[in-house]
Amino acid sequence: MTAKTMSELFKQLGLPYDQTSIDLFISQHDGVCRDCGLVQAPIWSDSQRSFLQEAVAQDSEWSMTAEMLMAALSRPA
Repeated sequence: MTAKTMSELFKQLGLPYDQTSIDLFISQHDGVCRDCGLVQAPIWSDSQRSFLQEAVAQDSEWSMTAEMLMAALSRPA
């Protein structure tokens, strides 16, 4: 199983997936996962949340990248 890239994850979530857009998204939502998991963060639509929940629960090819995104959104201020 090959892990997906952050760009592929953003594309799958229906978000802009160029590096500048990814950096901006992380910057705008910095700290959103400090007190909750990635799936519980209030920034996702229902379909995005469902996809992320499956990705993490099933330890799929997306799970490592989802964990990296959670780490990026959990950084202290």
